[in-house]
Formats: sequence, structure tokens, C-alpha cells
Amino acid sequence: MSWGGLKKAASRAGTTIMQKTGQVERTIDREFAEEEGRFKTMEKETNNLQKEAKTYLDSMRSMASSQARIAETIALFYSADRTSDGAMSGHAYKSAVDELDAGVGRDLDAPYRATVLEPIGKMNSYYANINAAIQKRDHKMMDYDAARAKVKKLVEKPADDATKLPRAQAEHDEARDIFNLLNDQLITELPILVDLRIPYLDPSFEAMVRCQMRFAEEGYEKLSGVQRYFADTIRDDYANGALDTQVEGVLEEMRELSIFGP
Repeated sequence: MSWGGLKKAASRAGTTIMQKTGQVERTIDREFAEEEGRFKTMEKETNNLQKEAKTYLDSMRSMASSQARIAETIALFYSADRTSDGAMSGHAYKSAVDELDAGVGRDLDAPYRATVLEPIGKMNSYYANINAAIQKRDHKMMDYDAARAKVKKLVEKPADDATKLPRAQAEHDEARDIFNLLNDQLITELPILVDLRIPYLDPSFEAMVRCQMRFAEEGYEKLSGVQRYFADTIRDDYANGALDTQVEGVLEEMRELSIFGP
């Protein structure tokens, strides 16, 4: 920071302290405060949106990888069996989830990044510039408040040097004009920015739904092919408790083994 910048920072720090103690009046602009509040809400929500959208993609990758590992284990159970219904369904399941796992990178990852994550990330990257403009406005407001307090003090208690008040008034007018320019610009443009979030994010929302739908449809299509290896009565057996009875029967056989213990 330059020497001039250090002097301004020190002066503004002093103004802040005097405002807190009531020695310098602080400019209150409720219209700006309202628009800034709306912008801050949008900034928070779109940053959260980017985070959760990334979490969704990571979860889809994780789910597909977990399915592939489960399928690998099931296929190992039937490593010596290729002809039974159980073996055929196990190997068909492995083939289906392997294709789904590969499809996550090919059909979901790249399109999702291009149409959802990257546009949201690009939007969020602009917030640093907008916050810098708000900070600049706040600094100029502090300069204006300090100049106004200086003029007020000279009016209430005139200085021996008659030129001090005109100089202070000129500094005040310049600080006021700069502040009003920045303040009016933000009051005008912040609402436009906030309103643009919907038409900007709409295509990404549609793309996200389409990516999810495609992934779900492909999953349903591939896993439906595994069902043909199941017995036709399996749904009824599940509904009437026959499968539970079958599982309990297997568990009872396991408990009867000597290695199971007393």
C-alpha cells in the first residue's frame, strides 16, 4: 500500500472510531441497505448452490463406484458357477453396473460440469468485483461523513484562518459527489444483477434435471435387464413373506453348524 493509501486507511479508521462514539454522524441509506441485503442473500445462496451441485456429482460418482464394488463381490460368489439363475443374475448385474460406472464419466460428469457447475462457478466469480465496488462505496461514504463533520465543526467554531472553511466545504462537496455517484450506481445496478439470476440460472437448472433424468433412465434400463434372471414369482414371494421364510431357513442351517458355537 502506498503512503497515500496508508494515510487514507488511518483517517478512515479514526472516522470509524468517532462514529462509534457518536462524534461523527454516519450516513444511512436505507434503499442501498435493502439492495445490498438482497445481493448478499443471492451471493450466499448461489455459493451454496455451487457447493451442493458439486456434492451431487461427487455422490453420483461415489454411488456408481460403490455399485461396481458390490457387483464385483457378488460376481465372486459365482466364480465357479455360470449357469444357475443366481449366477446369471449376479454376472448380469455386474455387467450393468460396470456400464453405469463408465457412463457416469462419459454421460454425466462432462455435460454436468459444462452446463451446471461451470456457469454457476462463473457467476460466483463475479462477486469479488461487486464486493470491491461496495467496499469502495463504503470508503467514500466514510470520507464524505468525515468531510461533513469537519465542515460542521468549522461552522460551529470558526477557525482563525478564514480559508479553512471554504477549503473544507470544497472537500466536502467533492466527497459528497463521489459518494453519491457510486451509491446511485450500486442502487441502480444491484437490483438488475439480482433479477438476472433467474434467466441466467434457468438453463443450468434445466440441464441439471436432464442430466439426472438421463442417468436415472439409463440406470433403470440397464438394471431392468437383470430382472429377467429372477424367478417370475419373486415379487409375490417378497410380498407374502416367502422370501423372509427362505432367509430364516438359511440362517437356521448356519446356526446348526458346529463352527457357529453354542
